[in-house]
Amino acid sequence: MSGDLLIKNVRPYAGDLVNIVVRDGEIAEIGQELTAGPEVDVLDGAGAIVLPGFVDMHTHLREPGREDTETIETGSAAAALGGYTAVFAMANTDPVADTAVITDYVWRRGQEVGLVDVHPVGAVTVGLAGKQLAEMGAMAAGAGKVRVFSDDGKCVDDPLLMRRALEYAKGLDVLIAQHAEEPRLTVGAIAHEGSVASRLGLAGWPRAAEESIVARDALLARDAGARVHICHASTEGTVELLTWARGQGIAITAEVTPHHLLLDDTRLHTYDPVNKVNPPLREDRDRQALRRALADGIVDCVATDHAPHAAQDKCCEFANARPGMLGLQTALSIVVETMVRPGLLDWRGVAKVMSERPAQITGLPDQGRPIAVGEPANLALIDPDAEWTVESGSLASLSENSPFDGMTLPAVVVATVLRGGVTNNGGKVRSPR
Repeated sequence: MSGDLLIKNVRPYAGDLVNIVVRDGEIAEIGQELTAGPEVDVLDGAGAIVLPGFVDMHTHLREPGREDTETIETGSAAAALGGYTAVFAMANTDPVADTAVITDYVWRRGQEVGLVDVHPVGAVTVGLAGKQLAEMGAMAAGAGKVRVFSDDGKCVDDPLLMRRALEYAKGLDVLIAQHAEEPRLTVGAIAHEGSVASRLGLAGWPRAAEESIVARDALLARDAGARVHICHASTEGTVELLTWARGQGIAITAEVTPHHLLLDDTRLHTYDPVNKVNPPLREDRDRQALRRALADGIVDCVATDHAPHAAQDKCCEFANARPGMLGLQTALSIVVETMVRPGLLDWRGVAKVMSERPAQITGLPDQGRPIAVGEPANLALIDPDAEWTVESGSLASLSENSPFDGMTLPAVVVATVLRGGVTNNGGKVRSPR
């Protein structure tokens, strides 16, 4: 990694202005009067807030198989520009990441790019088909040392298979992340089941499709003594079920996406497929429940579900469009808009839901750590007073399917530091290696 670094004029967690000295990838000193010699690189934060680098436990980098929509390199660049120092790449690639051959490839490719730590997510079942468990032990022991397994994009809907997966996960000390969707309730569904879908003539997607799996998997995790994580929680009922399960001592965690915090199903009136996502945008009451749950710690963290798609997969009839949205470069701004500005979270709270909890849930020892002497120098510098207008064509992703295109959002990530190496400086990305 790079040599010494002096980070000047920054405010940890929006506190007092300090300088930070980094040596050998770790924070060596923090103080107000620290200086650097002529051989030390200097990064002037100009009063920026500094937080631990963000961790995204749910992103789609599309490599291998759909490098026309995203690659590990372009997705890593988007992550670095968004303040991320670690991401978890989901398994629904082509071929599926259901063997150590694929997960090790994803890990090594992420290391070669070097902009963020790319952790592969292994598939729970072979080919995401929901019929046979994948080689979880081999993937956990491989070079990628897979910590999280998920069939995201599809639900492990067979309860016996899910039970066996949780039992194996307990023995391996890994996490099962569930895409909670009872498929028999979503046949043909393309929009939240509510008044908007009814008026627009769109087939409805009921809340119960998600909530029934959350309830079932909470019980299965209880009996297996295992950990289960709910991907992209989207309903008020899911929040209630999480509250109940936590009260029973069940080891269940959950994430919420930025788009479910900001958007609701009223966006569908234009029939623009950029707003099609799985699970669908819900009603305002769900959005408000998710915000409260994130503030209260019932929902643990924010995960982007960054899902790039080619133009031909989005520029078509709403029913035929692929579900998913870009999210890595806009996540912080949306958390500020929906959680910080209304007073639901302070900047320490942002660090908790975007850095600390996802690192804890996924078992990363060197990410999401406090800004303190002796800790890894994985950092995000933020200008909280700046605003920017999203231009989907100017984002680092190869795809442009951002529902936030044209929106003016608060807060700008001005720099990102990975183990003392500057990966993003003023919106310019470079590998620290």
